[in-house]
Amino acid sequence: MNTKALGLLVLGALSVPAFAALQPGAAAPDFVAQASLAGKAFTYSLKDARAKGPVVVYFYPSAYTGGCNLQAHTFAVNMDKFTAAGATVIGVSLDSIQRLNDFSADPQYCAGKLPVASDMGGSIAKSFGLMVQDAAPGMKDSRGVAIDHGFAERTTFIVSPAGKVLATVGGVAPDVNVQKALEVVQQLHAGK
Repeated sequence: MNTKALGLLVLGALSVPAFAALQPGAAAPDFVAQASLAGKAFTYSLKDARAKGPVVVYFYPSAYTGGCNLQAHTFAVNMDKFTAAGATVIGVSLDSIQRLNDFSADPQYCAGKLPVASDMGGSIAKSFGLMVQDAAPGMKDSRGVAIDHGFAERTTFIVSPAGKVLATVGGVAPDVNVQKALEVVQQLHAGK
C-alpha cells in the first residue's frame, strides 16, 4: 500500500464525524470574523490562515463553561505541538468579542496562546453544517455571568491549505477532541 493511501486510511480512522457536519473531502467555507488573541481583537481570515498550512477550526458552545474551558486549556497547553506539526488553530463560538477578549487572555483557558473567533449569529457554524441551539433562559457561565447567545455543537475540522476538510472530529469529550485533532495534524506532518 502506498504512503498516500495509508495516510488517508489513518486520517479516516481518526475522524469521528458529527451528525450533519461537513465530512472529509468537502470544501471548507472560508470565513472572516472578529477574533481575539491574548485579549486583543483582530480580524481573522481562514483563507489567510490556510496559506500557512493546515488549520484546525474547532467549534465550541460557549466560553467559560465546563467542557469549553477544558478544551481551550487543552489546546493552549498543546499549541507548541500543533505549531511543530505546521498547523494553526482557531476556536469559534457564538460568544461576543468582548467575552472572547477575556477568555483568550485568561491564563486558565486560552492563556494568550489560542485565538478564538466570534460567530454571534451562528452563520459560520451553520456553513460548516453544525447545529446551533438557543441558550436556556437564565443560564450562567462558570463566572456567574449570564449567557446571552446560542451554542454551536462541539466539532473540530482539520482544513487543508487547499481548503478541503481533511478530518471531522465530534461526539467525543473536549480533551479527547483536542488529542484527536493533534493526531491528525501530526500524521499529516509525518506524511510530508
